[in-house]
This record gives sequence, structure tokens and C-alpha cells, in this order.
Amino acid sequence: MASVHWFRRDLRLADNPALVAAVDRARDDDGLVVPLFVVDPALWRTAGAPRLAYLAASLRALDEELDGRLVVRTGRATEVVPAVAREVGAGSVHVTAATEPYGRRRDEAVARALDDAELIPTGSPYAVAPGRLSTGAGTPFQVFTPFRNAWLDHGWSAPAPLPRSPSWAEVPTDGVPDAPEPDVDLPPAGERAAHDRWHRFLDEALDDYGTERDRPDVEGTSSMSIPLKFGELHPRTLLADLAPQQGASVATFRSELAWREFHADVLWHHPSAASRSLRVVVPEDSWAQGAAADEAFVTWTQGRTGYPLVDAGMRQLLATGWMHNRVRMVVASFLVKDLHQRWQRGAEHFMAWLVDGDVPQNQLNWQWVAGTGRDAAPYFRVFNPVLQGEKFDPDGDYVRRWVPELRGIAGKAVHQPWRVGVPAGYPERIVDHKVEREAALEAYGRGR
Repeated sequence: MASVHWFRRDLRLADNPALVAAVDRARDDDGLVVPLFVVDPALWRTAGAPRLAYLAASLRALDEELDGRLVVRTGRATEVVPAVAREVGAGSVHVTAATEPYGRRRDEAVARALDDAELIPTGSPYAVAPGRLSTGAGTPFQVFTPFRNAWLDHGWSAPAPLPRSPSWAEVPTDGVPDAPEPDVDLPPAGERAAHDRWHRFLDEALDDYGTERDRPDVEGTSSMSIPLKFGELHPRTLLADLAPQQGASVATFRSELAWREFHADVLWHHPSAASRSLRVVVPEDSWAQGAAADEAFVTWTQGRTGYPLVDAGMRQLLATGWMHNRVRMVVASFLVKDLHQRWQRGAEHFMAWLVDGDVPQNQLNWQWVAGTGRDAAPYFRVFNPVLQGEKFDPDGDYVRRWVPELRGIAGKAVHQPWRVGVPAGYPERIVDHKVEREAALEAYGRGR
């Protein structure tokens, strides 16, 4: 009897417990394994073009690893998965457990729709599955640091072995669908490319990660957010590779992985956090509305605010489908605190463009900046875009890379072009940060 492995956020062969379970079940039943990916038209329509382009490339890489056996079918999962199971006579459909609201609802519906097969979840996209950790009182964690401590104490299993000599079924496929071709510079996709980038980071950049990760002007980050989003690598694999290492940079990187898991845990307990603030922190009348607000939003998306670090980040996003994390915080703060726009608007724009756009990470990071989420301190998160630029892009190299109008301004002076004369073609500041900061703090004061 055949078994089906339904790939979702686990586009890899190594360290994939659900795939191992599918192969073992097929061997026990003297059957074959069907590697399936379902193209849901609803999700395909709503995902941003850069993310779709990368997904298509990752699927092609996975198909190559499977010797052309990847079965791609288009349609609603509640219809496609049962149909494939019937077609191949499968007794089981194996998945990496979904943890986000949409995925959990979808899997419940698929399980009900399966006839003579069962849906078997094994593992999750996280080192510690969301919902597994709780406080001493048995309640969900509200603050990151206690969560991280519990996460470290809990630990995680060793990476799963490669499946043992899988026998893949040959089943008709619709093929990987054509994806948009956005004008963005995407990194190589697939499990092998992800491993190569990760090991290059371990060899060349890990030692300096603790000091360099906040510097957008240097290659100081791992760039693993994209492979983690698509499951080309599992965080457990990264943690295993970090285990023999020592030092502050290793602890910092491990902590960053814990942040991902904290956000996933928050969304597990509060599914509405994908679209609604976990707490209200400002009066409704503090949000900008109307034509002027819409125009300011568009100016922000285009990287034309007149604040060089903000503009550099927004242009990097449009050019690459990615943005440095420190700069993500600065541009998010600018939208919410300087332009007084709701975080949901910025989160939607990010999800339209980010290749690593991931619901728990994107939405909860925006809520962190807005002060509406867990572990939030809004009064201390009105980022000054000039000071942030001078501190983390001290020579101005990042700004000059993405804002060519400012390449004639040397050194850190590029962060305040109005002091030396704004070059032709670069906009004047759309707001005065000092004034808008006071307005934001006044709104938060009223919200208390």
C-alpha cells in the first residue's frame, strides 16, 4: 500500500521526520511513496510575486532531488489530497504539522475529507513545537526572555536521518506552475543551496555575528530566514551545527532562533494576532486617515520619505524581496510612529514583497514595533532614523548602495543630507521626526 508525503513548509529531504515516517510506512506496507505538493490557487493568488518566484524555483530544485518524481497538483487541498490518495491506493498521508491558523483549519478539513486514508502529522517547522511550552502556572508565555529560557531548558531532538532507500511512485503531475518573474534579485533556491549558504556563514561570519548582525552595510547575517520559511532547512539542523560552537555570537544566533519560535507560539495561542492587535495602545483618533495618509503610505513604499536609512531599506525590499532586520525595525517604526499608520498596512506590504514573508514572524514583529504585541515597550521603540543610520551604517555605505541620488555625499553625513544640501532628485523629508515622535508619545500616553 502506498503512502503520500504532502510537502508544504518542508521542501527538503534531510531532517524531515514526516518524510521518514512516510517512507517507513510504505516499506512496512510493501508500497511506494508519493511525494506530493499541492498548488492552492487561493494561496497562489495572495502570495507576493517574489515569494512565488522563489517557491517555484525551490520546487524545481526539490523535483531534481527526487529524480523528477515530485507530483504537483493544482486545486484545493481538501479535494486534491483525497483524490491523490484514492488514485494511488494510499493508506496514509504524512505531513509536517501545520501551526498557523489557516494551515490548522486546512488540515482538519483534509483529515475529514480523506476516505480510507489517515492524515498523520509528524514534527513541526520549529525546534520546539508551538504550544508545547508553558509557564510554571501552566499558562502561555507573555514575555520573550522567560520563553527563551524554557525553550533552552526543553531542548530539541537530533536531526532526523535521511529516509532509508525510498521507492518513489511515478504518478502524473501538473508540473511546477509558471510563477511571476518579478524584477528582484533572488538567491539560489533549494535544499543544497541553503546548506551551502549556511555552511559559508558558519565558516566566514558566525564569529562576528554578535557584533555585525545589526550592520546592514556588511554581510553580517546568515540570510537563513528564506530557507527557514520554505523549510529547505530545519532550525533543528542549524541548532545541531551550532552545538559544538562556543561564544557570544553563538548564543546570540540561538536567541534569534528562539524569537522565531516565540512568535510562532504566540500565534498558536492567539490566532487572531495575524490581523488584530493583541492589545490596544493608542486611541483610534491617533491614526492618520484620508488622502494625505494614503499618499504618505505610497511615499514610504517607494522609498521617497527623505530619510535615507528608511528609503534605503524600502528600496532594498523592492529590489531583492528582502530587507536587513535592523532596517525592518526602523522602517516599521517610521510608518507607525512617524506617519501614524496602522501596523497592519505595513505588514501587508511586507507580505507582498518579502521572499521570507512568514505570517507569525511578519505579523508579530510588526506588533512588537507597534507596541501592540507581546514583550512590547512602545515608549522605547520610536526609532530615530538618523541616529539608527549613524550607529549601524556608520560610513553610509548601505544608504549609498540603495539610494544612488546620495552617492555624492561622503561618510555618515549621508544620513542628514539636508545639512549639506539635498541633491537633485532626492526628496525633502515628508515629516519632522522630532515633531512626530512627540505626537506618537502623546498618543501612547492617552492610550494608557
